[in-house]
Amino acid sequence: MATENPRASRHEEITAILDAKGDGVRETRDDADKYTVVGAASRETFANWLTPIEEHFVCHRNDIPGADEDTWTVSLAGDAEGTLSIGTIRDEFPTVAVAHTMECAGNGRGQHRPETGSVQWGFEAAATAFWTGTPVSSVLREHGISSADDKWLTAIGGDPSDDEDVFARSIPLSKALDDCILAYQMNGQPLPREHGFPVRLIVPGWYGVNNVKWVEELRVMDSMVTEGSLDRPGEHSFWQQGAYRIHPEGVEPDVNETVETVDTWAQLEGDVNHPYTFDTTVMSVIGTPDGESTVTPRSDGTVEVRGVAWAGDDSVEGVEVSTDGGESWHDAELFGPDYAGAWRLFRYEWAAEPGTHELLSRASDDRGRRQPATISGPESWPDALDHDEFPWNEGGYAANAYRPNGVAVTVTDSEEPVIE
Repeated sequence: MATENPRASRHEEITAILDAKGDGVRETRDDADKYTVVGAASRETFANWLTPIEEHFVCHRNDIPGADEDTWTVSLAGDAEGTLSIGTIRDEFPTVAVAHTMECAGNGRGQHRPETGSVQWGFEAAATAFWTGTPVSSVLREHGISSADDKWLTAIGGDPSDDEDVFARSIPLSKALDDCILAYQMNGQPLPREHGFPVRLIVPGWYGVNNVKWVEELRVMDSMVTEGSLDRPGEHSFWQQGAYRIHPEGVEPDVNETVETVDTWAQLEGDVNHPYTFDTTVMSVIGTPDGESTVTPRSDGTVEVRGVAWAGDDSVEGVEVSTDGGESWHDAELFGPDYAGAWRLFRYEWAAEPGTHELLSRASDDRGRRQPATISGPESWPDALDHDEFPWNEGGYAANAYRPNGVAVTVTDSEEPVIE
């Protein structure tokens, strides 16, 4: 009897979705909020360090451009000028590979109460892949940019929009010169079209929105993108200055040309009004047991609890696991690959007793910041972090509470038959 290959089935599922819809599963809350969505395959995705392409979440706002690798170009503008073909990017500069945990800034949005608009992600919009491409620093230095000088790099995507807006995101030039790449491969394979073919910007450790797909222009600027700063028709500052900002309900975010702090958590602690979603906040997810089936302990009476933890530009300092709904906590072991900007594996050997148990994990970063327990209500914005809560925000961004991601696991006695 043939055994189904779950990864092959997953690949066929996503391919069928993309072929049928043109660019994925689209959820539309209103005309201004159009998203393409394919989530992670299962909780077990978070029990392994490398995420296969077919298990990597997909999320984007506009249609996938009909890109031709032979004719696609990336323009340099602002303080750098030039035009690069994909062949030039690939063949005339150094080639590097970086490990990057990509997390949608809206991951956890579906855990907000009351509900916020847009895609109702749980914890499934995160994944780790190897991205191969050309260092942004190599390209910019070839075109006269050798130091950051407090400037910003704005990446502009070539994805067409029904509203004729421009998808543009700015990151500090210092970050771009440090570790960002123009990627054309993912996990050793040509970049899939839903992941940005023929070229996308990879910003290690930063939320997915900064990792602009289908890059058609890189512009070195004195400030972040603001309305009118690109000399282009249509709206082009919304995705930087309006969307992907953390703020209470009913607030229009301040427009900033620059900010001194890009650490997302530091912004939340008061350094920046209406924080921008740049680097990811500290987060963890248990991958196994997955709660889908009963668990029988091994001969020594233990069950391995395994998952992943990440912290953006910071390092994961440690992970704790609770098997009793948070009544007690135990240190887990970090193991496996340790790359800046990518998640760490953790495991905990659990002396499991028969019954149903609530498993939780919470991670801490090297700045001493730990995942909060829950997401606050809208009225608790000012003091949420002081009360072990992540602040409810109108866009549902950057949430990293641990309780909503818990998993109920039923353990059976190894001597008893398992009844499904």
